[in-house]
Amino acid sequence: MKVFDKIIDINSYIQHQQELDKTIGFVPTMGALHIGHISLVERSVAENDLTVVSIFVNPIQFNNQSDLEKYPRNLQRDKEMLENAGVDVVFIPSVEEMYPEPVTTTYDFGSLSTVMEGEFRPGHFNGVAVVVRKLFEIVMPHKAYFGEKDFQQLQIIKTLVRDLTLPVQIEPCPISREDDGLARSSRNARLTPEMREAAPFIYAQLLEARNKASSMTAEELESWMYDSFSKHQLLELEYFKVANGESLQQRRGKIEQNDYGFIAVYAGEIRLIDNIRLF
Repeated sequence: MKVFDKIIDINSYIQHQQELDKTIGFVPTMGALHIGHISLVERSVAENDLTVVSIFVNPIQFNNQSDLEKYPRNLQRDKEMLENAGVDVVFIPSVEEMYPEPVTTTYDFGSLSTVMEGEFRPGHFNGVAVVVRKLFEIVMPHKAYFGEKDFQQLQIIKTLVRDLTLPVQIEPCPISREDDGLARSSRNARLTPEMREAAPFIYAQLLEARNKASSMTAEELESWMYDSFSKHQLLELEYFKVANGESLQQRRGKIEQNDYGFIAVYAGEIRLIDNIRLF
């Protein structure tokens, strides 16, 4: 497994591999890897000649400085996991390598980036778009793999690729869950034992919401979810929205095909997100 930390070096290596007609799969990460990340990696390994993984905690997508500082990091363990999974190349740039100058690029994704996560994390998706585009230009992948837990991010990246005609195929991957249903996330490592025990309530409620979707309006389902969490002593619901899976616009009235339930919950100071297709 080759490890690069300079753009010029990995770019040169990738260009050589492309000259050999090798297909390149790419999994961008912020490290603190878990089984969910590895499931994306394994799919890339199966579908491409060469798999590249980046590890970069992107500062410009954090609107909370404390969250950035506390984001879990375990680089040695990450590299061991990637090597065991059959990764060919790891790219681990510094912030200075990625952003030698202040970032001034801005993107307009319309309402895609202003609802849900966009409402509660202003500037987040612009930071995501900046780093993803830059990584695509560096790695030049044929396919890039993203988990559906960050569903809104996935829609933003699809839009970025379409609008800029970037030559990469976006491959969505199903949410990876723990045995008790909790969506796998690097942030789970920061949960206290008490909060970790409570957190599966999130997915349990999403499953119940899916059961109720055919007999409730979107407004009724959202109200039911808020009421359910108001009775929970440990978990604090930030939002639950019923929205269309393509436009991400909030549904009103009858819940329809391709509508999802999107949720963000605080377990102590740790913010957890999840989603479920309702129909």
